Amino acid sequence: MGPNAGAGVVLISPEGNRLCYAIRLHFKALNNVAEYEVLVNGLRIAIKLGATRLYICGDSELVVDQVMKESSCKSPLMAVYYQEVHKFEGKFRGIELHHVPRKDNDAADSLAKLAAK
Repeated sequence: MGPNAGAGVVLISPEGNRLCYAIRLHFKALNNVAEYEVLVNGLRIAIKLGATRLYICGDSELVVDQVMKESSCKSPLMAVYYQEVHKFEGKFRGIELHHVPRKDNDAADSLAKLAAK
């Protein structure tokens, strides 16, 4: 990613209400770093909103696999992000993270592009 990286979070309530957040990252971020940043910030937002269960869709297969404990973190930076995500697990009754192709995650992708501008 370039000098301005962005991330998008879309939270959908059980009733179908959508809350959209565009997050600007003030540092150069590779895709997986940006994915972890959006995940951590999305978890923080969900906690503030009082969410108790999360079904999360992310378009980084690496991040999804690491968080769901299907692969190890070879990079020390990814390991730090992984630990940060798992600090939040106890705040929820349940968290599921699923991989979706970027083309099927267009709302979050649009927010990320908006935040990067």
